[in-house]
Amino acid sequence: MSNTGGQQRSAADFAHVPQLPAAAFAGVRTRRMVAIAIDLMFITLLFIGALAILFVLGIITFGLTWFLIPPLYPVIAFLYNGMSVSGWRMGTPGMRMMDLEVRMTDGSPVPFLNAAAHALLFYLSWVFLTPLVLLVSLFSSGKRCLHDMLAGVVVTRRP
Repeated sequence: MSNTGGQQRSAADFAHVPQLPAAAFAGVRTRRMVAIAIDLMFITLLFIGALAILFVLGIITFGLTWFLIPPLYPVIAFLYNGMSVSGWRMGTPGMRMMDLEVRMTDGSPVPFLNAAAHALLFYLSWVFLTPLVLLVSLFSSGKRCLHDMLAGVVVTRRP
């Protein structure tokens, strides 16, 4: 619990979606799916560029840098999401193209650790809980997915 302005606040106070107009959530689910596809294309392009660099470095280092290839895609995806969501534009390039932004449930900008945790939880949920990720958003307030709730963020349309 924290004391804010003389008021005791618990973690349950931050578990809800802020009161936003219905227009803030209009089409969010569909836009998020398109944004994910766009972002995966950008991440793949970054991966291909990094792969080319590692290939050349692998020749120079007699293959030692090729050990960096297996974790390369997840690391790029983690940094891509963490840096772009926590940045001043509050969303990945795909989210921005789809007119979406990510904020904490209290309306504040997302810090890097939350943005990176959000990305990590997203990728883990797709690997282990694919159907649940989509089903949760059908029944949750603010069309939030499971990884949104765990990271304490909400995705809305840009104002």
